[in-house]
Amino acid sequence: GGGGASDAQVKALKDKNADLKRQVEEGDATIADLKKKLRTAESEVKKAADAAKNNKDAKKLELTKKALDDTKAKLAKSEEKKAELEKESEKQHKEIVELTAKVKTLSAVAEEGEKMAEENQEMKGELKKLKSENAELVENYNSERILRKKYYNIIEDMKGKIRVYCRSRPLSSTEKERGNHSVILSPDEYTIQVQTKRGVKEFAYDQVFTPDTRGGQEHVFEDVKMLIQSAVDGYNVCIFAYGQTGSGKTFTMIGDSTGNFPGIAPRAFDEIFDLLDANKKKFSYSVSVYMVELYNDQLIDLYEASHKNAPKLDIKKDKKGMVFIQNAVIRTATSSQELYQCFEDGSKNRHVASTKMNAESSRSHLVIGVVMETTNLATGAVLRGKLSLVDLAGSERAAKTGATPEQLKEAQSINKSLSALGDVIQALSTEQNFVPYRNNKLTLLMQDSLGGNAKTLMFVNISPADYNTDETVVSLTYASRVKLITNDASKNADNKEIARLKNIISKLKNGENIDEDDE
Repeated sequence: GGGGASDAQVKALKDKNADLKRQVEEGDATIADLKKKLRTAESEVKKAADAAKNNKDAKKLELTKKALDDTKAKLAKSEEKKAELEKESEKQHKEIVELTAKVKTLSAVAEEGEKMAEENQEMKGELKKLKSENAELVENYNSERILRKKYYNIIEDMKGKIRVYCRSRPLSSTEKERGNHSVILSPDEYTIQVQTKRGVKEFAYDQVFTPDTRGGQEHVFEDVKMLIQSAVDGYNVCIFAYGQTGSGKTFTMIGDSTGNFPGIAPRAFDEIFDLLDANKKKFSYSVSVYMVELYNDQLIDLYEASHKNAPKLDIKKDKKGMVFIQNAVIRTATSSQELYQCFEDGSKNRHVASTKMNAESSRSHLVIGVVMETTNLATGAVLRGKLSLVDLAGSERAAKTGATPEQLKEAQSINKSLSALGDVIQALSTEQNFVPYRNNKLTLLMQDSLGGNAKTLMFVNISPADYNTDETVVSLTYASRVKLITNDASKNADNKEIARLKNIISKLKNGENIDEDDE
């Protein structure tokens, strides 16, 4: 662009200079003409002077002298003008030389610039290529890192490690109005970071669900499905939710109050019967359920109509190490609808029982036990699986609980049971010889799920809000300990002969007659 402007300047100057040269040439012609006139005038003056000598024409001489003086003056003026024009021409010639040199330099610079622009274009291409390669490397690194976590989890799973899923709820509208902000970040589906006063704390789990995770409740259940399959296959399976009050445990385990967002329990009921019905040509099956709650250290049967004369509930273990509750009312279900109805009935009783005791639902631990027994129609082999769904009461600091004596008693009972659970987790995760299951009814209820023969999944539910940072870190630390526990899961299977003998013993105990078929 600059070069073009300079070229135009040079051209304009050259045109002006040519014009000046033309004017100089015209000046030269004028001077030559004036010189000729001067010579003529001088000759005339001489002639006049000679005539004057002879006193002939003095006036004519005077006029001729005047004409001569005029011509001389004109000549002097023309020469002066010519000198000015030559000076101007010289100045412009100098400018032309300077501009020509400048144009030459600018052309060289422009050429260099074009060369650099080409090189820059090449470098841009190289940079783009490098950026693309770098992005690919980062992506490969991240994929590889995520895969490494995934395979590590699979290996841990094969070793019988307890699976731990972390789930964060979104900020509530009240929290947003209060100006609270989120302190959590999940860089990938296995990692959660918490921004604390002492910097960022990072935790790794088998799966992390945040409010940004697509699919909501359905997506969470997708990852639980294979455990339901294990329960149907004769394994002892436990899924429990842990976390502070209001962190979304009940929403994860049960769902919302409207039933628009069903949680793990109602989805598991559907899945159980879908799996059983899909194999009904090969197996016959029966499904039974019990439902209890642990409130203020008391075990309450939610299917017992009157709690006054109800038999004492005892927590026992069978020969295979599976926990069962002696004297608990057991209901049977032949469809997912019936199973859900059993759950609804128990929930109603829980609500009534809770009201009588002036407690909210989250003030007690809820345990739903679904037992599935399948018999192979070809071999007679019997598989007995159990799915325990546990919605633990909220862990919280006394400062955040109510001040009434009843609420204080509840909080103490909850914290005592969760503390006992913490002791069991600590003993198991550090592989101590003695595990204090007997210190609390909650740990007795969960002894087959923690360090026992169960396939166990723990949900650690957390709040993202800044004012809950301390509780969030405590919950996540607790969950990291659970991840270190190893269970020894095995199928609860009996062959046809054992199943037949058990049936005979059961009939003899009840004083029934033994059929020929049984013998």
